Amino acid sequence: MRLNDINKSVHKNRKRSRIGRGPGSGHGKTSGRGHKGQGQLAGWSAPSIFEGGRSPIIRRVPKRGFNNRHGRIVKSINVSDLETAFEAGANVTPELLRTSGVAKGIWHELKILGDGEISKSLSVSAHRFSKQAREKILAAGGSVSEVPGPAALVKGQKKVRDAKQSASPQASVSE
Repeated sequence: MRLNDINKSVHKNRKRSRIGRGPGSGHGKTSGRGHKGQGQLAGWSAPSIFEGGRSPIIRRVPKRGFNNRHGRIVKSINVSDLETAFEAGANVTPELLRTSGVAKGIWHELKILGDGEISKSLSVSAHRFSKQAREKILAAGGSVSEVPGPAALVKGQKKVRDAKQSASPQASVSE
């Protein structure tokens, strides 16, 4: 490399390409749109799923069942996983399980299941417990506490606003 080669590929003041300005430009006559077909028309653009006329993949793939996009994702952890991951006397919370990598992936609620054995005394808090898991944790000398999940939505009920927000508009109206 030499000093005169440093800025060789830098084009700061490059002119924009003017299409449709004669054969000498390389983009004359059909202006890069080709001959005939709907692509030659002004303002035409294909839909994002357009595949050149064949049946699009969105229509070829069968659709079955129902996918609840607002559903809560419940992650299940077995007591055997708690046995291997934590020391005796540990306080196991959903946040700790997430940060330690025991409960990986995306989930909203945590359920402890009773598969395996547990001998350590653990203080476990989760959103849900199976009957067997609860019995095994308590039998090992541990404690169980349920973490409340989000409040259930009531259909047709309006949201309650903060007291500060609802008080300030009324005060300005009355004055």
